[in-house]
Amino acid sequence: MTTAHPLVSLDVDFATSLPGLEPRTSFRLESIDAAEGLYALRSTIDDLRLFLLDPVSGGLDYRPRLPAAALADIGAAADEARMFVVANPGEDGVSVNLRAPILINARTGAAAQVIFDDTTYPIRARLAA
Repeated sequence: MTTAHPLVSLDVDFATSLPGLEPRTSFRLESIDAAEGLYALRSTIDDLRLFLLDPVSGGLDYRPRLPAAALADIGAAADEARMFVVANPGEDGVSVNLRAPILINARTGAAAQVIFDDTTYPIRARLAA
C-alpha cells in the first residue's frame, strides 16, 4: 500500500456499486484544498458525494490485513494501491468507517470496497478533534 504521492484527482470506477449507492459505479476523486489526506468522491451521474480520508495522512493507526484477492480485484500491485476510509461529518464530530475501507488502483482508477466480517474495526470510529 502506498501513500507516498498524494492524489490530486482521478477517475474512479468500481466493478460493482457500493452498498446503498446503486447504480453508481463511476466517480471522480478530488483532493480537498487545505485538508491533507481528505478527498471528495463525487458521482459522475448525479450530485452524490462521499468524503474519503487517507488513514495515514489523517494520523490513524490503521493497518488492516487486506485479502490478496482485494488487490487482484483492482489489478494493483501493493505499491499501486491506495486505501481510504469513508468519513462522515456530523453534529458530534467526524466518524470514519474502519470496517469497510475503499481500495483504489492509483494507476488505473479501478476500485473496490473491502468489507470485513469481524468486528475488530468499527463502522463508526470517531476522529479525535
